[in-house]
Amino acid sequence: MRTDIMRESDLDLVVASRQKLADRVIELILTDRTGQELPHWDAGAHIDLTLGSGLTRQYSLCGDPSDRSCYRIGVLQELESRGGSKYIHEQLMTGVCVRAGASRNHFPLQQAPNYLFVGGGIGITPLIPMIASAERAGADWRLIYGGRTRASMAFVDELQLRHSDRVVICPQDESGLLDLAAILADPCEGRLVYCCGPEALLSAVEARCVAWPSGSLHIERFAPRVTNPALPDNAFEVELSESRKTLYVPAGQSVLDVLLEAGVDVLCACSQGTCGTCETVVLQGEIDHRDSVLTPEERATHTSMMICVSRAASPRIVLKL
Repeated sequence: MRTDIMRESDLDLVVASRQKLADRVIELILTDRTGQELPHWDAGAHIDLTLGSGLTRQYSLCGDPSDRSCYRIGVLQELESRGGSKYIHEQLMTGVCVRAGASRNHFPLQQAPNYLFVGGGIGITPLIPMIASAERAGADWRLIYGGRTRASMAFVDELQLRHSDRVVICPQDESGLLDLAAILADPCEGRLVYCCGPEALLSAVEARCVAWPSGSLHIERFAPRVTNPALPDNAFEVELSESRKTLYVPAGQSVLDVLLEAGVDVLCACSQGTCGTCETVVLQGEIDHRDSVLTPEERATHTSMMICVSRAASPRIVLKL
C-alpha cells in the first residue's frame, strides 16, 4: 500500500508540547520543524500523520484555524489499536519529528444562523474549531457532549470555562445515554446538526434526523460505516483516462489493490473508506458507494469514489488517473 509517497505539500513537523487531556487521551501541539507558519485550514479539517512502520492515520485539527503557528490534535489510545494510537502514545514525545500531509476537509462547517453540535468521546475534536467559527460568525449554537465518564472526556474544562451557558456535558455514568429523542425531537428550519463520535451515536442521530429538512445533518465517521455484508462484489472493468490503461477488477478485490498491482501510483491511507485520501474523479459509469465520507447528495452525482472500498455499479467505469 503506497502510504509512503512523498508529496510536495507534506510537512515536517515536531512535537512542541504534549499533555494528558483525559483518560487515554493526549494533546499534541505540532509546529513546523523550521519554525515557518503552517498552511491555513478550516474547521472540520484533519491531517494525515505518517507514523512508524509505514502507518498513516488521520486526526482532526482541534486548535484555532487563525493560529498558523501550530496544529493541535487530540489522540485517544484505542484499546484495540491497529498501531497508530499506540505508536503516538508511546513514541511521539516532545521534540520528536513527524511527517504530516496537507490538511483535508470532508466535514466542512456550512454557514447557518443556528447549529446543534453533538459530540461523543474523542468525536469532540472536530467540533471544537466549529464552535469557535460559529462564535465568530455570530451564529446561535449549542453543544451536547457525551462520554463514558467525565474523566474520559477531553476538553470538558475548556468548554465549560468558555461556553458554560451553551454546553451540556453528559457523562454516561452520571446521566445515562444522550436523550436524542428530546434533543432532536423538533426539526428546526435553518439549524444544521453536526455530529461526530462512535458508530452507535452516529446511527442513532441519523435515525432521529430522518424527519429533518434535507441537508440538515452532517456527520464524520472515524470508523467504517456499517454496510450490508450481502452486497455483491461483482467484477468490472476500470479504464484510466490519463494513463490509457484498462484493468480488470475481479470479485473480492478492490479497485485500489488492482491499481497498485498494475504499478499505478495512487495515494491511500486508511483502506477503510473513512479518510478520503484515495478519492478519485469518475468520468463515466455508476458507482456502488461503500465509503463513510461522501454525503448522499455527493454519492448521487457519481463524480468521485473512494477506490479502497467502493465498486462499480456498471460493467465499466472510467477514472481520471
